Amino acid sequence: MYLYVCIKYRQNTLITQNDKEIRKGEDIVLKYIIKRLIFGLVTIFIVSTLTFFLMQQVPGGPFAADKSISKAAQKALEVKYGLDKPITVQYVNYFKNALHGDFGISIKQRGRDVAQIISSKFPVSARVGGISIILSLLIGVPLGSIAALNRGKILDRLIIIFATLGIAVPSFVICTILMYILGVKLELLPTYGLTSPLHYIMPVMALSFYPTAYIARQMRSSMLDVLGQDYMRTARAKGLSENVILFKHALRNAILPIVTYMGPLVAYTLVGSFVVEKIFTIPGLGGEFVSSVINQDYTVIMGTTIFLAALIIVMNVLVDIAYTIIDPRIKLK
Repeated sequence: MYLYVCIKYRQNTLITQNDKEIRKGEDIVLKYIIKRLIFGLVTIFIVSTLTFFLMQQVPGGPFAADKSISKAAQKALEVKYGLDKPITVQYVNYFKNALHGDFGISIKQRGRDVAQIISSKFPVSARVGGISIILSLLIGVPLGSIAALNRGKILDRLIIIFATLGIAVPSFVICTILMYILGVKLELLPTYGLTSPLHYIMPVMALSFYPTAYIARQMRSSMLDVLGQDYMRTARAKGLSENVILFKHALRNAILPIVTYMGPLVAYTLVGSFVVEKIFTIPGLGGEFVSSVINQDYTVIMGTTIFLAALIIVMNVLVDIAYTIIDPRIKLK
């Protein structure tokens, strides 16, 4: 009887300790997320403030380039959109409205709300960017692993050449080459728009070329480092198969730098899509942002900047949390 009571007491003590450790871990994650979100809000505020004042320094204005509008009409439009007020008053008024989720009305697209423009255009960019990210991972990770496993051989050298070219060549050059060869010369793919699955091929290829090359190079370096670790030699000494060693031990540890790159990768696909969308005439948020900068559509510039900054910050927080899932040795602080 005494032994039974001791065993039950020990079990209850262990359960209580485990519950405390779980709750402690959850509190750490929650505190980390809150801290990162606070820093994120500060970052968004700084970025949006700099954007607001810098765009006001650009010569001209939203209506200056339109010669069909008279001076009196320009003055009336400036009064309508509050552009006649001092810049500090415009700044305070804008952020008062933005805090309530009101990013204003587009100056150049009369009657269109900025939030509506973002909600209608971003899904297009997200589809192209999402497919590009998936393609980059599906090609880059295996290429880097193959290069590491064939170090010094011809296959490794070919992959290194591809990675170097992918990092060195700008996306607009890739767009031009793809459009000329696949669109004009061979006439295999459409060169503009996004109305069918075929329309996605060239934009996705152009947008994923750089990240695929970067991931392949990073994965090669990381895999080589992991393959040289002591625990890999121990795994081989235990008689584990190469597949188990590669996929269970090497790949899981080698892929951590790629997870680190996911945050910047999302940023690249969003920023890189600006050029790609403009070249291929894709009706996404990237093309809309470029047009708003050219037309000095202040409200669209501000709304898009705040949205993209918030998206990138959230992605970086999710990537940091993913570290701990892949490698429990990493602790959030």
